[in-house]
Formats: sequence, C-alpha cells, structure tokens
Amino acid sequence: MDHSTLAAEMFYKGYNCSQAVVTAFHEELGLTESEAARLASSFGGGMGRMRETCGAVSGMLLVAGLLWGYDTPGDDQSKAAHYRLVQKLAGIFRERTGSLVCRELLGNPSSDPNPTPRTQEFYKTRPCAGFVALAAEILDREIAERKKP
Repeated sequence: MDHSTLAAEMFYKGYNCSQAVVTAFHEELGLTESEAARLASSFGGGMGRMRETCGAVSGMLLVAGLLWGYDTPGDDQSKAAHYRLVQKLAGIFRERTGSLVCRELLGNPSSDPNPTPRTQEFYKTRPCAGFVALAAEILDREIAERKKP
C-alpha cells in the first residue's frame, strides 16, 4: 500500500498533519481511523498550533513507536535501539526538508491558536501535504527494509 498518497489524501480530507500520517497507517496499527485520529490530534500545527515539532514528524514517530517501540521500564538496550530509529527517521525527514520545526518549514509564522480555514488558497500556500506524504514514505521504506530477509 502507498501510505504516502493516502497520508496526503487524509490531510486534504481535513485531518491535521499528525493525524494524516497516523490515520494512513491505522490498519497496520490495529486502530480504527477514529482512534488513530484521536491519538494524533494534539500534534497538528507543531503541537497544538504552537509551531514547534512538525506534526508530520510527530505522526511518523507515533507510528514508529506503535510498530517498533519498547514497553519495558529499565530495558535500556531496547530504548537505545528505538531512539536510534527515531533519530534515523527524523534525520531523513530533516535532510529532505531542512528542518523538523513547523515554523521553520512554513517560513517562520508565529504561533496561532485559531485554526486556519481549509480553503483552496490554504492548500495552494501550504507545503503540509508534501510533508505528510514524505513522513509516510519514510515509514514505508523502513517497513520494507525490516521485511527484507
């Protein structure tokens, strides 16, 4: 499945960047679309429109955690391995976009607590659909890599 296209479609459907990535993978995660959307709902707009970490990156890392994260306190080996994965995935995103920070990716707009209406003009001026597609593409590559014998 091409999660990259699906993630962009989810963004155009009205989900925030984080939700778009996580809902694109909801079946693989064993979640309903609604559960995936709620899980990722806080991270859009760089965490609640504060323009911090890009929501697409947060969504990508939420998926990575649900697929490959550790869950045993004190398991430092698994924790270190997972953090290496997080750094790898985020590093690929940063390499391709120049940043992991929402405000930088959007040209340094300030924090804005009010949602921007999703109009045709909004979609023309925002690179977010490309960012969610990229985050899903990075995950698809990691999934494919892990399936190799």
